[in-house]
Amino acid sequence: MMSSRQAIVGFFIDLVLMKSLLLTLLSFIIMSEINAQDWANLARYQEENTKVTPGDYPVVFMGNSITEGWVNMMPDFFSNNQYLGRGISGQTTPQMLIRFRQDVVALKPKVVVILAGTNDIAGNTGPMTLEEIMDNLKSMAEIANANNIKVILSSVLPAYDYSWTPGKQPNIKIPKLNEMIKSYCKANGHYYLDYFSAMVGEKNDLKEAFTYDGVHPNEAGYQVMVPFVQQAIKAVEK
Repeated sequence: MMSSRQAIVGFFIDLVLMKSLLLTLLSFIIMSEINAQDWANLARYQEENTKVTPGDYPVVFMGNSITEGWVNMMPDFFSNNQYLGRGISGQTTPQMLIRFRQDVVALKPKVVVILAGTNDIAGNTGPMTLEEIMDNLKSMAEIANANNIKVILSSVLPAYDYSWTPGKQPNIKIPKLNEMIKSYCKANGHYYLDYFSAMVGEKNDLKEAFTYDGVHPNEAGYQVMVPFVQQAIKAVEK
């Protein structure tokens, strides 16, 4: 039979555990609220942007983890060419659209290179149709154009499937989206940057030699992309 002392000790142990659980839950709620308030992750580059004199970087790269990874893997390529990377891992086009003025327009580049759409197809921020993705790409292009920034819209890189959300058929949807991007560029005088054709495998996948996970380029993949983007930038700067 439990003594009164054991009962009191047990009560306080339960109280401590309950307090710990409540604190954990409270921390989760607070962090969720913070993340919800900065859904587009505007804070990611805010401090870095204050250190940039508008006009110092002629080219800004807007994108997701593929752009962010490019900067991390080949920093000299960006610094030597005065290119500025503004990629955020996992982001979709509606998030990029929200931060487009802060992370592109306010920096007053001559050219913006936009590479986006694969995370939309993956459903990272919810279901998205190809038309909805295009609407966001068009909006970014229109904002850039209104601010005298030349627009380079990149093809979405090939992917057969997404490991974090299988079954979304990117091998089918990405080629369709790329055709839509290409048509929009042709109709509106923007440059369509075709990485896809140089990197696609037999199954509409990203060639094994160019990737470490089927979605993100490795260094060899980025090396393939370098001359294409440099040619695009040279063409629009004429």
